Amino acid sequence: MNETMLALLGFATIIMIIVLLLKNVTVPALAFIGVSTVTALILVETGTFSIGEMGDFIKAGVSGVHSTAALFIFSVLFFGIMTDAGMFDRIINALMKKVGSNVVGVALMTCIIAMIGHLDGGGASTFLITIPAMLPVYKRLHMRPTTLLLICVTAMGVMNLLPWGGPTMRSATVLGIDPNELWMKLLPMQIVGIVIALATAVFWGTVEKKRGAGSGNFAGEEDESLQSDGAGTDSAEGKELVRPKLFWMNMVLTLIVIVCLIFLDVPSYYIFMVGCAVALLVNYPGAKLQNKIIKSHSGPALMMASTILAAGVFLGVLEESEIMVHMANVLASFIPQSMGRFLPLIIGILSVPLTLLFCTDSYFFGLLPVLIGIGNEFGVDPAHTAIVMVVCRNCATFISPVVPATFLGTGLAGVEIKDHIKASFFWIWGVSMVCLISGIVLGVLHF
Repeated sequence: MNETMLALLGFATIIMIIVLLLKNVTVPALAFIGVSTVTALILVETGTFSIGEMGDFIKAGVSGVHSTAALFIFSVLFFGIMTDAGMFDRIINALMKKVGSNVVGVALMTCIIAMIGHLDGGGASTFLITIPAMLPVYKRLHMRPTTLLLICVTAMGVMNLLPWGGPTMRSATVLGIDPNELWMKLLPMQIVGIVIALATAVFWGTVEKKRGAGSGNFAGEEDESLQSDGAGTDSAEGKELVRPKLFWMNMVLTLIVIVCLIFLDVPSYYIFMVGCAVALLVNYPGAKLQNKIIKSHSGPALMMASTILAAGVFLGVLEESEIMVHMANVLASFIPQSMGRFLPLIIGILSVPLTLLFCTDSYFFGLLPVLIGIGNEFGVDPAHTAIVMVVCRNCATFISPVVPATFLGTGLAGVEIKDHIKASFFWIWGVSMVCLISGIVLGVLHF
């Protein structure tokens, strides 16, 4: 099978998965496994790869995400224990006294927490810091969790431009320059992005307020469903699990876990493993009660862990077989010769849709070098191509179904990925366009 046919197969695979997810035909795990398996069979039947090679690709793909799956399992358990113990209820009550029913204030707080949480450049850790803290507040105020995710991913996309963030480091590696040097060039666009992120919080907070959030003006059915999704401390059984005397101990433990996530150079899932062990031993001594707590949180953990592992199969089949590289080459070949000097502008406009098709590594290590080579033929500054790809693509990183952390965020928020994409896609695309225009106006980019 030639490179063009491999690229077409890759596009067909991704489009089919996106259609299945958006049409709600099946759960994400089955979509990833089913479609990826069909693609793998086609590659084997056409003699492109052997069964053994496909097995190695799948193994490599799953091994690349297994740490994220483990992280999700133990993070869900840890925050579940903290919820059962009543820690978040007490924090929420304190927050509610400060902001009351100020929906816009809650939205702004979400944005600021996400920005601070993303200083380490880790998408998974930012979701784990922001969503469990803010989701109960959103439920009490009847704000939509899709809005929580939208505010989070906008803030995270902007903060991910820091020199130690993955995309900036990858682009700098391709360019052969220091990440700080690239960051200083794109800094004006990042500042604009931070302003946009804060404006996003204010705007969507206002939208939620107009919907009736914070006022209690909702139909009884919706109120009921929201209350049933909240922390279990309202039920008689839930009250038995509350540990008010251990509040400060649980707070200190949670802060230690968060600090370790940011500063300690050990796997994130191990930090949560230790946190879970300490939390269970202190709050719920005895094997019988500990088993009960673990089982009560096993459903969501298993569902999302299976989705992340299935996404690993998908990434293994497409990335390890270099299909994504061939997809990048095909896309690059469609750029007309006469439009060559406007290459950064074209890529900037298309970055958000492309983010849904390419994982981070294939985008920066596969597509970026190809586009820099094309740009060189037209005298395009390689740094401009890289800046556009970093800034405009980053906006959409955490709405992409080929980024494992996206599933962590949607799982924590209790939102289907199709609903997350529907709610966020066009807004994020607009944010990306504003950042692109600001780059041109501020002189960061020129054609």
